Amino acid sequence: MSSKPFPPLKNDLILRAARGEKTERAPVWVMRQAGRYLPEFRAERVENDFFKICRTPELATKVTLQPIDRYDGLLDASIIFSDILVIPQAMGMTVEMVPGKGPHFPDPLVLPQDMASKLKEKVDVHAELQYVYDAITMTRHALDGRVPLIGFVGAPWTLMAYMIEGGGSKTLSKAKEWLFKHPKASQDLLGRITDVCVDFLVGQVRAGAQMLQVFESWGGELSPHDFELFSLPYLKQIAKRVKETLGAEAVPMTVFAKGSWYALEQLSESGYETVSLDWTHSPESAKALTKGRVTLQGNMDPSVLYGGDEAIIATVERMVRGFGSTGRYIANLGHGILPTVPVEAMELFLKTVHRVGLEVAKEEANAK
Repeated sequence: MSSKPFPPLKNDLILRAARGEKTERAPVWVMRQAGRYLPEFRAERVENDFFKICRTPELATKVTLQPIDRYDGLLDASIIFSDILVIPQAMGMTVEMVPGKGPHFPDPLVLPQDMASKLKEKVDVHAELQYVYDAITMTRHALDGRVPLIGFVGAPWTLMAYMIEGGGSKTLSKAKEWLFKHPKASQDLLGRITDVCVDFLVGQVRAGAQMLQVFESWGGELSPHDFELFSLPYLKQIAKRVKETLGAEAVPMTVFAKGSWYALEQLSESGYETVSLDWTHSPESAKALTKGRVTLQGNMDPSVLYGGDEAIIATVERMVRGFGSTGRYIANLGHGILPTVPVEAMELFLKTVHRVGLEVAKEEANAK
């Protein structure tokens, strides 16, 4: 990929919010903002398989920019179009994206001994996932400094669960059986996934990512005790090791453990600058528990986007006023935007965050 310097950044609002610096208003972006709710993305999917888009830097760049172009001036960050399951693929597993069903592993891990036969002993992350790095570098140039670019990984427990369940699951009973029946093998697998996550995130920053997010999408399926054993230690390792490896190149990092409301205080002390929240937190309780240690991100229920203009405006008002607008807050949804959300609802959400954010910032300034 090109080694020419990246264009200068014109909007660093989200980076300042993540670092705890004062902002003129709350920055905003949306998880899965490049995705199926966009007609231009659906048109791309008619021509190309999901993982083909992930693996083709030109296509990944094009799709990453779709929401930035459509909602020009309304989004304060882009997130590279990829998938958390590129890590199991890099480790040697086959993952297919089945239309209408989601991810499918034709040959999942069943017993601990499968790790020896189904996973590579050593993963050359740079070789296996170079296509993501190329897409990040290409996208940084294509963005032309309009907004920062976020890189990401799935967290070890979430990836382990997919690798054992063979896809999505309502109970995660197979993955949990491993935790309780084979705790040592489970920790070995989690450690191996962690090593790949660390290398991959470091590579993403070196390719041009300006911020990182770790998605523990199935964190809430664990009890508080099991979260402390099988999730939290690996989340902490990732933050510590990525920052140690990058040194002066380190970028702000966000952790999102969906459903793990019980762990908010621990997550705020886990080495990440930002903790992303789902919609089960109130701004007041989240702020009280985290005591200004971290930036908070979130957390509107994505389903509110189906509720019509009044519901969207009222919920955004309550959210932004609850979290505040000029310090340690990034507006977002409490999970990814859903595939059938009207594009107009997303636009109203973004415009309302901007309007209310500026109003609250003015009120906060006048109060001082």
